[in-house]
Amino acid sequence: MTGDVAVLGAGMHPWGKWGRSFVEYGTVAARAALADAGVDWRDVQSVVGADTVRGGYPGYVAGATFARALGWQGARVTSVYAACASGAQAIGTARAQILAGMADVVLVVGADSAPKGFFAPAGGDRPDDPDWLRFRVLGATNPAYFALYARRRMALHGDTPEDFAQVKVKNAAAGALNPNARYRKPVTADEVAASAVVADPLRLLDICATSDGAAALVLSSMEYARRHGAVDPVRVRAVSTITPTFPRTVLDLPDIATDSAAVVEPAAVGFRESIARAAYEEAGLGPGDLSLAEVYDLSTALELEWYEDIGLCGAGEGAKLVREGATALGGRVPVNASGGLASFGEAVPAQAIAQVCELTWQLRGTAGGRQVAGARVGITANQGLFGHGSAIVAVR
Repeated sequence: MTGDVAVLGAGMHPWGKWGRSFVEYGTVAARAALADAGVDWRDVQSVVGADTVRGGYPGYVAGATFARALGWQGARVTSVYAACASGAQAIGTARAQILAGMADVVLVVGADSAPKGFFAPAGGDRPDDPDWLRFRVLGATNPAYFALYARRRMALHGDTPEDFAQVKVKNAAAGALNPNARYRKPVTADEVAASAVVADPLRLLDICATSDGAAALVLSSMEYARRHGAVDPVRVRAVSTITPTFPRTVLDLPDIATDSAAVVEPAAVGFRESIARAAYEEAGLGPGDLSLAEVYDLSTALELEWYEDIGLCGAGEGAKLVREGATALGGRVPVNASGGLASFGEAVPAQAIAQVCELTWQLRGTAGGRQVAGARVGITANQGLFGHGSAIVAVR
């Protein structure tokens, strides 16, 4: 049995700050994906929704919400929550249903209406919630968290604010070519340097915004795709949703301490690196096979970390790649050809799905001015709170 499932359709609602319900955004994206696939909504056998966490109550049951908005037709529904990895978990759930023979065609949707400014914890006391502890005990807002990672790179690898700025310059250039992006204006390194300091050493243009937006995919079995007339569809070949291994010896908020390594030796491969490695192993591919990657650039510094974690270079060599232009459009392995979160902002349940939408368009050769020439293999990388890793390999 092959592990491949076909991507028949991809759709998005443009990202921005629209001030409307996440249900509206998700419905637009879902209908766009269905139209792209040429699949009637009544033929969808399962809906997997990535739960919204900001527009309404945390853990909003998105599967049934979108099924209702599109019109009840009897499909099974699933709702998935894994913070920023929710979209990848939703894709993994849909793929598992297809490979298990539970459904031939599945709609995956993620959408959100984000707050103004950075994410804050919901009200009330929740001392058993590590993210609540991060905010209330450490006072570590997301920008402060991103800045700690940036400072760590500067201390360990000699990265500079100028290196970080070049990531924004690269992503803004790609985002300017993407009609779904919120920010569609090129940015210079001088403009990054002149933007306000938010959490030293990161400036306003080093940090992704919070956004409204949505993304959707129509996935199917390969047999259904052939019957449907899709003879050479983009295929999801691997979905990695692994967790860390004990002991974790590098601090990773919202955890506020590391594990002891006095008795158990740490694994040779760190958590984020292991996320991509598991996807490569499942796909039977490696970093050398990649045409492009979409990674989780909450900050410019964090994107450099992902270069190393997905195997594009060795530890501490990420800044070298961006200086050489290797990860820009036209480079050896373009990273965030979509423009990344730098150009979109965070719509939490949608972003991992949006990454696969971008891979789909790139592998089809329909990405327009940001097209990566000859794209055949792509990987996504993302990370949610509480040890939710995610990486997806798509091929054509």
